Amino acid sequence: MNWFKHAFAVEQQGPAQPTERQQQVVGRVCNEIVRRHLSTPALIFLEMSRPLNFVGAQVLHFFSPFLTIFTDTNSHQEFAAFLEQRGSIDYICTQIEQLESKSEIDSEQVQKSPESS
Repeated sequence: MNWFKHAFAVEQQGPAQPTERQQQVVGRVCNEIVRRHLSTPALIFLEMSRPLNFVGAQVLHFFSPFLTIFTDTNSHQEFAAFLEQRGSIDYICTQIEQLESKSEIDSEQVQKSPESS
């Protein structure tokens, strides 16, 4: 009966811990989101689709032959593997929020620097 206690076990709550390669891929995606000033829509979309992150990962796996045209072979596979983890959306949202706040600080410093000259 020892097997039964693990039958309904799920991963721990909180942000997922990506591998180094997954961090690079997620970082590129988050940087593009912030660079294009799409942080708020991206965060809203991620929070709304949180229960479907595993389904989204499976869709990425399904369309991988077509995605190889636009990305390198391993990037979308690493991203899909990361999305399969339970806390991946938390991690992505945190990364976007951190990059957005850093971007706002940098833009404020750029705006203040001509005034002080």
